[in-house]
Amino acid sequence: MSDAVDAIVGQWAAERPELAAGLWSVEVMARIQRMNRIIDRHLKTFAAERDLEVGELDILFTLRRSGPPYALTAGALIPAAMVTSGAITNRIDRMEAKGLVERVRDGQDRRSVRIRLTEQSLALTETLITDHLSHYAELLAPLDAATCATVAGALRTLLEANGDVSIT
Repeated sequence: MSDAVDAIVGQWAAERPELAAGLWSVEVMARIQRMNRIIDRHLKTFAAERDLEVGELDILFTLRRSGPPYALTAGALIPAAMVTSGAITNRIDRMEAKGLVERVRDGQDRRSVRIRLTEQSLALTETLITDHLSHYAELLAPLDAATCATVAGALRTLLEANGDVSIT
């Protein structure tokens, strides 16, 4: 079996044979890049079918997994969303207009504002996460559980080595 990356590597090997020993990195990185594009496309479709944006899914899932009362500060959402503070504010504004989140003052520190799931979005998120996990399982269906575990471990090692160690 052969894929697009095999063709790319083959072309480089033919054009620049002296690079052949280093093309293993292209075999890994190009496949990660191509899979990322596929995942992005699928996520955008998944979100759009539910009248959401991918970034809104991120916030809904982050708030839900934070546990009751399903509320975090905007600053706490930034690492999970991997966006700037301005981008998170815009995203929260849009979500608030849709009734997905609400801003609530912290009872102990009134200067602090938390972003909280609404009752509507809490119920929605329960369904979304189930559908989302099924969606990911479909994308990974060609791999068995042991292979998925190996891939996950290898990617964890790469992420840690490149500074992506925690969202907290």
